[in-house]
Amino acid sequence: MEQIVHSAWSLIPFGLMLLMIAIGPLVAEHWWEKNANKLIVSLFLGVPVAVCLILGGMMHELEHQIFFDYVPFIILLLALFVITGGIHFSGDLKAKPWVNTAFLGLGWILASFMGTTGAAMLLIRPLIETNKQRDHKVHTILFFIALVANCGGLLTPLGDPPLFMLFLRGAHFSWFMHLAPEWAVTGIILLAIYYAMDTYYYKKEHWTSLSADAREATPLVMKGTINFIYLLGVVLAVAFINEGTIKAMGEHDAPLWLKYLREIVLLSLTGLSLYTTKKEVRYNDNKFSWAPIVEVAVLFLGIFTTMTPALAYLKAHAADLGFTHPWQFYYATGALSAFLDNTPTAVAFHGVATGLPESLAAADAGVVTGMFEGMSYVAGIPELLLKAISIAAVMFGSLTYIGNGPNFMVKAIAEESGIKMPSFFGYMIKFSLIILLPVYVIVQLIFI
Repeated sequence: MEQIVHSAWSLIPFGLMLLMIAIGPLVAEHWWEKNANKLIVSLFLGVPVAVCLILGGMMHELEHQIFFDYVPFIILLLALFVITGGIHFSGDLKAKPWVNTAFLGLGWILASFMGTTGAAMLLIRPLIETNKQRDHKVHTILFFIALVANCGGLLTPLGDPPLFMLFLRGAHFSWFMHLAPEWAVTGIILLAIYYAMDTYYYKKEHWTSLSADAREATPLVMKGTINFIYLLGVVLAVAFINEGTIKAMGEHDAPLWLKYLREIVLLSLTGLSLYTTKKEVRYNDNKFSWAPIVEVAVLFLGIFTTMTPALAYLKAHAADLGFTHPWQFYYATGALSAFLDNTPTAVAFHGVATGLPESLAAADAGVVTGMFEGMSYVAGIPELLLKAISIAAVMFGSLTYIGNGPNFMVKAIAEESGIKMPSFFGYMIKFSLIILLPVYVIVQLIFI
């Protein structure tokens, strides 16, 4: 049993789990829609792995993965999901290019502090309402997916789940602010392209559409604003309630309540949001549903379990994969993040980077000395590798509808509103490969 756990065979359940997430919505859409079926898949793949880990002497690794990675991860997502779900933003502005660009820019900024999902769900409906009289609006939704549902969430661990997982592995809350130049360059380029494109389409609009747009304009209205206080509480809790600021939390014999103090605070803020937000705002205006967070919980239970032996194997055989330079980590992480879930992808390549110096040292001490000499380390890996993994996991998730959770949610809301969105491959051919990918290559050439 121990040989199986430490062999390449241990990668198979993890690979199957990610493969199911990628192709499930495409090949078995109606079956995959039910969270009960997702739970069956997670248990079918996860339980045998858990048994093998226990019998193979990796009980400690499994416990850490579930109780100190999975539990904090789900509780943070739950807090952001519930709190942002209590904020409703409505109105119908004149859909001029500068107004649409301002919408996207606002979402791009908010994404790092309320999460890409929260920012996307807050702004997508008022953006659609603003543009409902326009004939050309598909490009607006596509850029919204790129900027708000993905690229905007690069500056804090709250922005996107893969960053929170890297935060749990030792990256300081403020370290992600070092990615501001990459965040700014990406955002400014995409906003500039969008403004030019929307200006072009605006000039092609029929005068009757523009007249209706001006005539039916209504002011913006925000409800549930108390949730911004809870959102600030989440930011402060993640930033300051951790082992870096409260040393006792990291002690082996620390009481359970202290080890989970951050999670207790986050759950308290979640409860306050549910109690103080009017039901009509959450359930009627926002059409709030528990299904998305349940989906994340059941899927990631399987992911975190099957990931445990896979991470151990990748760490031990890091040098065998041939990834030794930051740009290789950038494109490898990005490619998998586009077609699989970006959170386990980021964690997997962090595991590879963790084992890389050790693996290279075992093969050739001179190689590892020359390659990593003088590099600063963050979260246990060379900082430049962490930067490459973080940026790619967040940004490349926008290359497909399945690269990041909010992508499909935005697409579904747009289609419910009568906007004809491109197909899975149409999205890539008409948008991500010709607009997004060149921008991401520019970012790599400048910064990595």
